[in-house]
Amino acid sequence: MLDFYHSYKSEIIYTVVLLLILSIIRAIIILTVKKIGKKSGTSEARAILIGRYVTVTLILIALLIEAFILGANTQDITLLFSSVFAVIGIALFAIWSILSNITSGVIMFFSFPYKVGDKIKIHDKDYPVEAIIEDIRAFQLILREDNGNLVTYPNNLILQKAVTLVKKDALDDSSIL
Repeated sequence: MLDFYHSYKSEIIYTVVLLLILSIIRAIIILTVKKIGKKSGTSEARAILIGRYVTVTLILIALLIEAFILGANTQDITLLFSSVFAVIGIALFAIWSILSNITSGVIMFFSFPYKVGDKIKIHDKDYPVEAIIEDIRAFQLILREDNGNLVTYPNNLILQKAVTLVKKDALDDSSIL
């Protein structure tokens, strides 16, 4: 055991430092996202979702840096990543609509002017919608029309259409009736 520690002493120290730094960065980003979420009035579930995205990204960065710490050659890592990105590129092309909805969900977390409970009107020529926002999820908005119908609207489309705020916090007003 001591031989292992002495042989890889610097690598172990660098790994511990890397994990500490990335943990601190993760904590700072997650706290910032939660503060932004509270300030903008979004749900905590959306902040947790953004936190998961940040965690996965930091894990991927940690794996890349750890490969260099353990002495992997740049050529080997380049070959690995080019192969992985080629496969991912083909897969992402096949599921681009899902990724566009996830990306739109992240954008909406930081800059969507409407909150759960607001009544909005989506100006879509094919299917205009006037409804109350019940939930904002990673892939879609959950809307409730006045007649009780539940409508799911993809996040990427909501960012492309004109939206009008009809009534702020319509859920509070409708619960009184």
